[in-house]
Amino acid sequence: MKTTCDLHEDYGNAIEILPYGLTSYGARTGFQGPIETLKCFEDNTKLRELSRSEGDGRVLVVDGAGSLHAALLGGRLTRRFAENGWAGLVIWGAVKDVTEIRELDIGVLALGHIPRHCMSRGDGQVDVRLHLGGARIDPYGYLYHDEDGTVIFPPEIEHPFG
Repeated sequence: MKTTCDLHEDYGNAIEILPYGLTSYGARTGFQGPIETLKCFEDNTKLRELSRSEGDGRVLVVDGAGSLHAALLGGRLTRRFAENGWAGLVIWGAVKDVTEIRELDIGVLALGHIPRHCMSRGDGQVDVRLHLGGARIDPYGYLYHDEDGTVIFPPEIEHPFG
């Protein structure tokens, strides 16, 4: 299996690289899958809705505007995503229940963690283009993560994962 370093050498600027700063919280240190996107700010209403859907090996990338003030994702939601077959979650924001998340068979990346939970106001946008740390992330692209980093294949680039 190719590493993210190999993929960058093969594809160069045709693929995106998520910047440094993300911490791995889930039991899976490597994961991959088709991308679903969500944009929300300190509100996990849409995240809860998506946790109830079949993951089919997808990766949810959440733009939480980099907020570390309140956690978008906790242990119960992470467990639901894992049970519903999601491969991973990338949270551009905070998580909580770190010990519980660490035991779940799912990949989880986030900017940080905090014990404060977020509000539920019903806000959020699903399947929108995101820009995280200079990387463009489109719904229906493909994400591959290993211990060296995270690369994103835009939907128009054929990825080597079948």
